[in-house]
Amino acid sequence: MRRREFFALSCGIVVALPRFVRAQAGRVPKVGILWHAGSPEEEGRYFTGMVQGFRDLGYEHGRNIILEHRFPNEIPERFRSMADELVALKVDVLVAVGTGTAPYAHKATSTIPVVFLFVPDAVGSGFVESLGRPGRNMTGLSNFGADIIPKRLQYLKEVIPGLTRVALIVNPDTEVAPLYRRITDAAAGDLGLENHTFEGRSISEMERAFDRMVAFGMQAVTINSEGVAYQHRSSIGKMTLTRRLPLAVWSRETFEGGALMSYGADQVAMSRRTPTFVDKILKGMKPGDLPVEQPTKLEMFINLKVARTLGLSVPPMLLTFADELIE
Repeated sequence: MRRREFFALSCGIVVALPRFVRAQAGRVPKVGILWHAGSPEEEGRYFTGMVQGFRDLGYEHGRNIILEHRFPNEIPERFRSMADELVALKVDVLVAVGTGTAPYAHKATSTIPVVFLFVPDAVGSGFVESLGRPGRNMTGLSNFGADIIPKRLQYLKEVIPGLTRVALIVNPDTEVAPLYRRITDAAAGDLGLENHTFEGRSISEMERAFDRMVAFGMQAVTINSEGVAYQHRSSIGKMTLTRRLPLAVWSRETFEGGALMSYGADQVAMSRRTPTFVDKILKGMKPGDLPVEQPTKLEMFINLKVARTLGLSVPPMLLTFADELIE
């Protein structure tokens, strides 16, 4: 199947300036990594991908780098306390993984370099001044592009005959929820669809939201990158399938839980690339001079078994467009 690769407009000139956080001679640098799930197993390929990314650059934990991992388990107070804990350890670089972690890293320090991952709107969130020239102590990788949500809705419309009413579920406790709603509302309007937003802070709230979707006659549901949805991706896939709600998600990992389709960035590749930012900072570059990277690869997956279960027929054009089909 065809694979599409999109390259970020983030190739500004980066100049190695005098020492910023370069570890002292003979001192092993310390990197704090604030995850969002409850364990390495729950993080899955993102955890193994990032660890491998450090190995690819020659870093080995305990020999020439110390990796301090923290797992808040999607609990806001633990996000806060663990970010503060890593700052107190005087890490050389703080890595914040996900939409839920970056705001806490941002609040915890304005001096320690922060590399964020999976942040959709770094400028709007106040983390950076611009994507090309962050200008502060934060930089990293975004998993979001303005055309991703419109494309995802377009693909749903092509698969579901007579689609008019779609549901968006968001975690209102995240700073990106208004962004997701605003872009989805606009994209749905352009496609002649009605978007209705439902809220879910936990898996139990999401289950009740799915029941309300059925009661209100929703014909499909979309979810964007968010920690609770990622953590409970398998349960969400089963819940929506039981209610015969076609589900469109944002990554391979969330797609495998039982969604009809996924369209979004290759997040495992992004996890593996994150250590490159850390390496540059440890070698003396300022995070404010390292452009934020936009998605370099967008992927589409379709589950034909789920489509058959829901009585849907995928158009031949989408079959040829998909990166992978699950029979």
